[in-house]
Amino acid sequence: MGSSEFWMAFGLTVIAGLSTGIGSLIAFFAHKTNQTFLTVALGFSAGVMIFVSFVDIFPSSEQALLASWGDEYALLGTMLFFFAGMVLIALIDFLIPENENPHEAVLVEDMAKKPLLRRLTMHRRKTHNTVAVTAQTEKNSHLRRIGFFTALSIAIHNFPEGLATFTVALQGIEFALPIVIAIALHNIPEGIAVSVPIYQATGKKRKAFWLSLLSGLSEPLGAIIGYFILLPFWSPTVEGALMAITAGIMVYISLDELLPTAERYGKHHYAISGVVLGMIFMAISIVLLH
Repeated sequence: MGSSEFWMAFGLTVIAGLSTGIGSLIAFFAHKTNQTFLTVALGFSAGVMIFVSFVDIFPSSEQALLASWGDEYALLGTMLFFFAGMVLIALIDFLIPENENPHEAVLVEDMAKKPLLRRLTMHRRKTHNTVAVTAQTEKNSHLRRIGFFTALSIAIHNFPEGLATFTVALQGIEFALPIVIAIALHNIPEGIAVSVPIYQATGKKRKAFWLSLLSGLSEPLGAIIGYFILLPFWSPTVEGALMAITAGIMVYISLDELLPTAERYGKHHYAISGVVLGMIFMAISIVLLH
């Protein structure tokens, strides 16, 4: 692995991770959620990830394992590592509290509402009703908790995503660019999901933006930690196993997160159209750049 390959893969992973900040900015400046765009974008991301996982990453993994494992066990090993990737991301999902779902559809229209802190201050001026003030305070605390845990859960989700993005990017620019675009598009609604409740709870756009951005930076962090852990053991076997695990992670994310969220944002056929467009885009990219 050359230094130029490393820096290209790492730089693209950083770009993909920082796109949560784009979602945060959309939440601040857009007046209305473009649900059609988000639906198609999430479907597109799923299409890219599913297509490249089965059409290219899985066979490449088997080819890498073939040299050391032979014909008899290469395919079996690829399948086992593929499902290991699914189990890994499923375990992460299991450990995150169900109520703090980072992939629940959130609308930017909620940003137009006055933050609860301001509403609470106004309420205190108008009334001495302690019960009402306490209720507002509890709601404020709940929103703050939702925002914090959403940011945390997205950061945890993005850690293996970062390693997956980095691994794919190492295979060449024809894989790197479509995957980075797909990851970036799927990180945009995640940025919105962090920013809206944090802003509603604190009234501070800057704080909401930085928390959103930091949740995405776990992607390059996952890439760099994974790289330094695996570098001393790097071999065709490790590369093949990592590619199969990456394919499992991306397929699971597509089926468990991207497509259900796309359905929540819009109509079913828009989501499926996005999937087909993503697959076509990935196919053209492989043909033209291979």
